[in-house]
Amino acid sequence: MGDRSILPGSVLTRGRVSLVVLAVAALVAGLVPSAGAQQRGERVDYWLTVLHHNDGESQLLNAGAGLEDYGGVARFATLVKQLRKEATTGRSELKGRRGAVLISSGDNYLAGPEFSVSLRKGPPFYDAITFDLLDYDAITIGNHEFDFGPDVFADFIESFGDPPPFISANLDVSAEPRLAALADKGIIVGATVVRERGEKIGIVGATTPALRSISSPRDVVVDPDVADAIQAQVDALTAQGIDKIIVSSHLQSVEEDIELAGLLDDVDIMIAGGGDELLANPGDLLLPGDEADVYGPYPLLADDVDGDTVPIVTGRGGYTYVGELIVGFDRDGEIVAIADESGPNRVSGVGPDAVAPDRQVQRRVVDPVTEALAGLAENVVATSQVDLDGRRSVVRGTESNEGNLIADSLLWQATQLADEFGVDTPQVALQNGGGIRNDSIIPAGSITELQTFDMVPFPNFVSVVEDVPRDVFLALLENAYSRIEFGDGRFAQIAGFRVVVDPSAPAGDRVVSATLDDGTALVTGGAVVPGDPIDVATIDFLARGGDDYPFGDLPFTTLGVVQQQALLNYLEQGLGGVITAADYPLGGEGRIDLTP
Repeated sequence: MGDRSILPGSVLTRGRVSLVVLAVAALVAGLVPSAGAQQRGERVDYWLTVLHHNDGESQLLNAGAGLEDYGGVARFATLVKQLRKEATTGRSELKGRRGAVLISSGDNYLAGPEFSVSLRKGPPFYDAITFDLLDYDAITIGNHEFDFGPDVFADFIESFGDPPPFISANLDVSAEPRLAALADKGIIVGATVVRERGEKIGIVGATTPALRSISSPRDVVVDPDVADAIQAQVDALTAQGIDKIIVSSHLQSVEEDIELAGLLDDVDIMIAGGGDELLANPGDLLLPGDEADVYGPYPLLADDVDGDTVPIVTGRGGYTYVGELIVGFDRDGEIVAIADESGPNRVSGVGPDAVAPDRQVQRRVVDPVTEALAGLAENVVATSQVDLDGRRSVVRGTESNEGNLIADSLLWQATQLADEFGVDTPQVALQNGGGIRNDSIIPAGSITELQTFDMVPFPNFVSVVEDVPRDVFLALLENAYSRIEFGDGRFAQIAGFRVVVDPSAPAGDRVVSATLDDGTALVTGGAVVPGDPIDVATIDFLARGGDDYPFGDLPFTTLGVVQQQALLNYLEQGLGGVITAADYPLGGEGRIDLTP
């Protein structure tokens, strides 16, 4: 089979993938005809409906501001139940036996105000209650499952009355006692077999090899050879005579799955997670505004290692769509039809496709979470005299006044706690733009506790890395500004110093100068100025090497406060409840100079 490894971060460019997919789709159009072209399944022995979604990320209530009539787990649950019933008892025009499976392809919860409600309440977590009520056949392990560490992931799994298989072929959890116990029980597995209407269906999972750099898996071991790990599971399934195999991965983009398909054999269907791409066909009902964001047709088609066609599906996250792939297998286990009805089903409370909230999910999940969030939304913690810009494109590409505020809160909180924890008082702070999540401009006025969760939802602890050599500090900055043009989350919002960056220079050679607020030069003309090491306040995610920050083996001390609490404390205590336009002007104050 050759080298099957998929390297972390290995992706095809979006433009190239689109051309490849369209070309492949054109070539195979006659080989994998629709159900209509097959006279509703002339050669079909078994119809399988794959209901799927990805990246729910604790968006439990609705699709967000302005889209309150869409999304939400209560409507999502109703729609899933309707589609599953229709797949097995409806669609009389599909001749042959029929079955259905329900699969999540990862990122099943996310730090934020909604999940904080679950953490305060304790297991069973609200996200898991919804999943449990819907009786999933398999749940893929994504990267956000480890944001709170392996023990919280174990709490999530144990929130289920009867947990479904949590699947990933390239994760080894044996060094994490609680996860290892779940693996021993057959709950965490590389693959699972579902018996559905007389057929055995194999489902194989996979998790991004970049897990360690973007989350906190602790002692979980990640195999970077994703294709090898998947193929080993596929081969084991085919050895059992199973000829219908689905791969559900969480590799961060559908492009990764397109590349992966060409390295695999005997895989019939692939589900991608982590990229949030919307696949749709003409006539599909979409959420308002989504029409311009369609990535490609549903499904995408790619070739496997032998040139056989593999349909690949994915969807927009946040419980906004339920994907529905309807394929027809012949008696040899080959896909011979893809039904025209395949596509995304939007989760809507209005329009011709409106569904009512599921009563049990509404009562057990939506109502208590709504009540808890209302309390956070009513607690005003500060007043801002200026709009705060936390848009994703800004905090990942240039200086932002909201980014300055958050970086200042890290430096302030670490300074307050330095003596208590016996560490040096830091001179600077680094905050990755990817950790700032509200993706909006917060207008001048009241700032609530809920908004502090929106800004920095992740459970990262304020940390101090002492005695960082100046050459290492320069390497940190070079990493921070190495992917400006890609809007990468590693882009650093800073406090305690100023930096001049030339984004037109090659990555790794962009930092022109760095100067502490007291005037001490750290870097001049792109070269380190000899001198004392630097004490850095940051978050433990970066201190552990997240977003590829090269702290290496430098020891660090966590200070027992997560960054949301640090921001709250800074607003209330450090700033006395007032964010002034003089201190935090819109557009920043020149801390980051991106010289052309």
